[in-house]
Amino acid sequence: MGKITGFLELKRIQEAAEPAAERLGHYREFVVALTDAEASRQGARCMDCGIPFCQSGCPISNVIPDWNDLAYRGQWQRALEVLHSTNNFPEFTGRVCPAPCEAACTLNINDDAVGIKSIEHFLVDKGWEEGWVRPLPPQRKTGKRVAVVGSGPAGMACAQQLARAGHDVVLYEKSDRIGGLMRYGIPDFKMEKHLIDRRMAQMAEEGVVFRPNAEVGRDVSARQLLAEHDAVVLAGGAEQPRDLPVPGRELAGVHFAMEFLPQQNRVVAGDAVAGQIKATGKHVVVIGGGDTGSDCVGTSNRHGAASVTQFELLPQPPQAEDKPLTWPYWPAKLRTSSSHEEGCARDWSVATKRFEGRGGKVAKLVAARLEWTKDPATGQARMTEIPGSEFELAADLVLLAMGFTGPAAKSMLEQFGVARDARSNVQANADDYRTSVAKVFAAGDMRRGQSLVVWAIREGRQCARSVDEFLMGSSALPR
Repeated sequence: MGKITGFLELKRIQEAAEPAAERLGHYREFVVALTDAEASRQGARCMDCGIPFCQSGCPISNVIPDWNDLAYRGQWQRALEVLHSTNNFPEFTGRVCPAPCEAACTLNINDDAVGIKSIEHFLVDKGWEEGWVRPLPPQRKTGKRVAVVGSGPAGMACAQQLARAGHDVVLYEKSDRIGGLMRYGIPDFKMEKHLIDRRMAQMAEEGVVFRPNAEVGRDVSARQLLAEHDAVVLAGGAEQPRDLPVPGRELAGVHFAMEFLPQQNRVVAGDAVAGQIKATGKHVVVIGGGDTGSDCVGTSNRHGAASVTQFELLPQPPQAEDKPLTWPYWPAKLRTSSSHEEGCARDWSVATKRFEGRGGKVAKLVAARLEWTKDPATGQARMTEIPGSEFELAADLVLLAMGFTGPAAKSMLEQFGVARDARSNVQANADDYRTSVAKVFAAGDMRRGQSLVVWAIREGRQCARSVDEFLMGSSALPR
């Protein structure tokens, strides 16, 4: 374990961040990784509590107590090897994962959890700086060909694992760059894109072939993929945004978040974006209180918005969780992101009723306040509009960030003919990830629905093992 009395003596160390007023002037990452001494002290707080709830709380089952102990002892390279044994891309999760492992930390019962995410961030960044992260090409080739469709974290993890098993892997991506929503959804100030590029370079040396600008179902047919490959993995994500069908939805200036965010990512990458949606000088209203909404807030503030307001349909969560009730599970509590700290008015239990405009452009939003009650018969939450609570708000730009309802690749899924579940996701279980069509597998958000990067990596890895077993009869890949 870490230092035996470390959790009694040492306090949690937060990663430093550039002041809000300064970071608003750029799109670079502004969180500073721990120093060697800080990472060691943070690892020293691990209790080695016997039953590692942190590990069960982590979707990819990171062996957290082991690398916490190694970090405490300054054995950085070995700690990184343990981290990489379960996680292909800790630089992604170390930046954008909400850290359910920390919610499950035993120390979190009555104190501040160990800063697991910050240690992960430190270890992988140090590994790249020291040259410890190297390609792991296979010792032998199998002669089997696998197509992976979708280059988000599930597709990338699956492709890398299969290549390391010796298969010839082609990774198809409809966009012009690899990375899925990590590339064109997550803002650069949360995760810079050179992190994806250097992993691509590693994967290329391991044998993965990248095919950007290749939309399966349009540029490449399902029939062609099935004919040319021994297995196909569908990992295209859940990109169909949830709409808000209220009067005035058709007005100019009302956009999905994923129309707004990718454009700024392209600009940061050096692309010229004609007619870019800009928040500069505008009153911006973000509808949806999750991470995507928070990303819209941070980007709008960097554009120089006149004001930013974020609405959430649900009630405001409590300031702190009821730990005896929720631990070790992910708690409902108020979370304030770095983007919120940069400037944002937040409001809860608000329903948008309509948009109104002038000359075909949105000018204001009309909303009402809600009362939430519990149905005595079913126990389900029920909302009702509070009479006389209707109000108006100036809105020159409205961004809809209410989540995603399922896969958007309808043409591709129709061509493959895979069965879909009640939520429109590709039907496949989490035991073997096989779809209803022979030699076609599915993983990530396209299978499970909208979720986290860490869940996508888990599913990509597990799916890779299932594909390897299908092709070879057995597999040495970790599950």
